[in-house]
Amino acid sequence: MRDLDNSPAGQETADPAFSTDLAAMRADYAGNPFGNGEDTDLDEAWLAGGWEPLLRHWIEQATAVGVAEPNAMVVATVSLASGTPRPVARTVLCKGLSPDGVTFYTNYDSAKGTQLAAVPFAAATFVWPALGRQVHLRGPVEEVPLETTTLYWRSRPRDSQLGAWASQQSRPIGSRAELDRMLAETTAQFAEVDEIPVPPHWGGYLLRPDEVEFWQGRRGRLHNRIRVRIDGATMKAERLQP
Repeated sequence: MRDLDNSPAGQETADPAFSTDLAAMRADYAGNPFGNGEDTDLDEAWLAGGWEPLLRHWIEQATAVGVAEPNAMVVATVSLASGTPRPVARTVLCKGLSPDGVTFYTNYDSAKGTQLAAVPFAAATFVWPALGRQVHLRGPVEEVPLETTTLYWRSRPRDSQLGAWASQQSRPIGSRAELDRMLAETTAQFAEVDEIPVPPHWGGYLLRPDEVEFWQGRRGRLHNRIRVRIDGATMKAERLQP
């Protein structure tokens, strides 16, 4: 493994005199991010129809105002590799949303895949800073049926399909050139194949939340937080202090 220092070749060391003051960074939030004069607070009544319609609405609003990848979410799993449980987080794209939960796709042999096989629970966070909103989901995770994976797989661009076959996700590799060589070999392998099959090591996960929290930024850090606890068909919403 290559050792890295703090000053890579070709990169200047930051001048402390012009460094960013992280402690001074802050943004104040209004109740309505759309600038239409209303000051609307997140309310328990917004969840009368369940947690899924409100999350879907917020994703749609983020899309409408031009947020890049509004379906991006940070997924945290538990690693037992060191012998001590440790949280591991990364960003993935939500590719399915229903009252059952949120769905994402990945390599089952990846770090997140092996972690979910050992501890099938996860947390996911959607965050849209431009709107002053976040949503957190927590609960058990299960693999989706092969038919669901296949249906999504067929919607993926061919380049993405080839990448899923070429990459042994999360495993070390010597160089970018080696990765490019693996992709070239995979491309040649499927050159005469019109419909690339789903790799046996690739598929979807469904996070079935038993807890969903909606967060709305407000002035003076007195944010709105409403947590929904889900137990089968029963749902209870409660306001949390910021």
